[in-house]
Order: sequence, then structure tokens, then C-alpha cells
Amino acid sequence: MSELTGVLAVYKPAGFTSHDVVAKARRILGMKRIGHTGTLDPQVTGVLPLCLGRATRVVEYIQELPKEYVATLRLGMASDTEDLTGTITESVEEVHVTEAEVLAVLNTFQGVISQVPPMYSAVKVDGKRLYELAREGKTVERKSREVEIYEIEMHQMVWNGNYPEITFRALCSKGTYIRTLCVDIGRKLGVPGVMVKLERTMSAGISASHCLTLEQIAQHKEAGTLDEHLIAADEAISHLPRHIVAEEKKKAALQGQRLAIRCVTPEVKQGGDFRLYDQQGEFLGIYALEAAGAIAPVKVFAQV
Repeated sequence: MSELTGVLAVYKPAGFTSHDVVAKARRILGMKRIGHTGTLDPQVTGVLPLCLGRATRVVEYIQELPKEYVATLRLGMASDTEDLTGTITESVEEVHVTEAEVLAVLNTFQGVISQVPPMYSAVKVDGKRLYELAREGKTVERKSREVEIYEIEMHQMVWNGNYPEITFRALCSKGTYIRTLCVDIGRKLGVPGVMVKLERTMSAGISASHCLTLEQIAQHKEAGTLDEHLIAADEAISHLPRHIVAEEKKKAALQGQRLAIRCVTPEVKQGGDFRLYDQQGEFLGIYALEAAGAIAPVKVFAQV
């Protein structure tokens, strides 16, 4: 039996790390070559695309794509982890904010923003992950980084006792910390803030409605129908431009040779990596256009 290849969209349950999901999938599918496309904290649920077999070679391309989240922020308290898994470090008795004020502040976060990674994160400082330092009771200076919020909108605002809870949707770039966004929204409203709940509703164009649970994956594996739910590696990176190579140049392309190409699409001409296909539509691999006008292989997928 040939190895499964493609992207499998998993709905990650609460209480699992991303690595737990990979380990569980390896046991269910009986294969080792599986990689995930973006870490989710254990309490966070939602879309976690897994790359199976040769599709693990496109993980880096999928990771770069936008992600969408639905988060719930509670105003009036703060924690050392920026969510409710940590220790409450600050709280106020009452919060006085209106829905209009919250909407106005949310809108200020659309666009390119600067974030300081939380101490409880996997960012490395001097070779050590921040969460390891945090568990030792240490706080270190972190460099701010730019991320982009493409869209942000409020879904609802309800009161939990004296504390308002705001649920909002954010479409954002790779590396955005929604926990930190919650804290920064609270800060701009003049009160402490903490993330109560988070779901990743879309990653790399894959929505939660297209995901399978781990239980469903096991059922499809048993029934022999899992192939029907896999996304082809080239389809998963459809944001990359597409180019079709002449039949007589296919073999050379698969052998890793640089090829002189006279006619390329405007998208390919702009530079960067692109997908290469043969005349029959077979995906050959990921290639790049060089300054001299030749194309060079980045990752070859098809066999000679």
C-alpha cells in the first residue's frame, strides 16, 4: 500500500498540543512522515492542517498564509499568560465601556501593528524558549515585531458579572499573538484584558467546516475513504503562481537542471517560487525564476 500524501485538515480539540495531534494521527494512520502547519496552544481549538508523506515538503509555504480566529476577551482582569490558564495578576472592580467605544478601538488594530511576544510563548531568546524562562520565574526583554491584521470585527459583547466579554473575529498574518492582541485592546480601553477563549476558524484557506476530528479520521482510515478527504499538495499552495513547461523540457526539469524559459506568465515574472506542471497537468514541483531568466528547482515532486 502506497504512503498517504496530501494535506489533512484536522479540527484540534481542547487539551491537545499540536504535537499531540501529530502523534495521534501517526498512530491512526500508521505512518511517521506527518508535519503540522502552525502551533496552537493546548486550550485553543480549531483548524490544524497536517501534511502527510511527500506533502510535508510544503509545510513552510502553508505556514506563511493568513489565519483567522474567533476570540473572546474579558475586560477587567489580566494574567501572567495573557489567558485564563495563568495566574490572575490584576483585576478591577468595575469596567465602564460602551459597545461603541469597543468598536472604535477594535478598528484601530486593523493594518500593520507592533506586538511584543508574550513571555509564555515559543519564541527563542538566547537559545531558550520564552515559556521555559517564564516557568523559572524570569522575565526578559522581548523585541517587538510587526504583524498584520487584515480584518477585525466584533461579533458580540455580553456582561459576565461586572466584566464585559467581547467576542471578535480577526484575519491576520502568520506570527500574530491573539492573546497579546486581547491585552492590547484592553490597554487601549484603559483596563486590563485577558483572553478567555480562542478558536482558529481558518488556516491557509481551509475552514473549520472542512476539517475532520481525530475520531472521524480513524473511521475513514478503517473504511478506506480517507483519500477522499486529502487536499493535494499543489492545491494547498495554490497561492503560488502556476507555469506549464514544454514536454521536451519536462525530463530536464525533473532532473534538477536549470532551464531557459522564454515565455512565463506575468505572475511568475514577478519573481519568487511558483508551481510547475507538464502539458498533461501533472504537478512537477516548486521552481524559482532566476535573474538570468532561467528556472531552477526548489522542490521536485514528480518522478523522472
